[in-house]
Amino acid sequence: MSGNGEIRDSQAVAAGTPGLTSGDEVCAVSEDPWNLPGEPDGFERLWTPHRMVYLLGGDKPASPEPGHQCPFCHAPTRSDEDGLIVARGETAYVVVNLYPYNTGHVMACTYRHVALYVDLTDEETDEIAALTKTAMRVLKDISGCHGFNLGMNQGSVAGAGIAAHLHQHVVPRWGGDANFLPIIARTKALPELLADTRRRLAEAWPAS
Repeated sequence: MSGNGEIRDSQAVAAGTPGLTSGDEVCAVSEDPWNLPGEPDGFERLWTPHRMVYLLGGDKPASPEPGHQCPFCHAPTRSDEDGLIVARGETAYVVVNLYPYNTGHVMACTYRHVALYVDLTDEETDEIAALTKTAMRVLKDISGCHGFNLGMNQGSVAGAGIAAHLHQHVVPRWGGDANFLPIIARTKALPELLADTRRRLAEAWPAS
């Protein structure tokens, strides 16, 4: 790298760069960070601008009423791929969390727009439980996770992001999966795209 931030690479010719002959140099210009304003503080940065939608509440429904504006009502009306749906049951379904705590974080949701666990029918209660157990088995098979966090946050005061539509969290856990990022930067590093997580879970989900 030259002093003005230019990176020269004569090996690029070997990759078949059009118009170049042996011995030519490829010059890619990059900015020298030491010429930019600011004081070095020793920290690396992991930029996650996509999380700003979540932080600003952009995906939260404006109303607790059922309908298109509720993501848990809307997801089943889309294709499995677009809605990140892993499996569909009679009264409930499993969907990948759009803002996962860990890779493989899914939720078992009722189709019916109902807020509290005590308001579920017996059929809904049984299917939520069955889908949760199946999700645990599938996640264990495809990811080798060491444990799980399961739970429902009932009401906004209890931490429910979307309190009006019941959903049970299934979060796979591994030894050492927690680090400083969630604590210091409110950021989780995830090694797999959500679409790939959905596909792998759906492919491993047992036929009904």
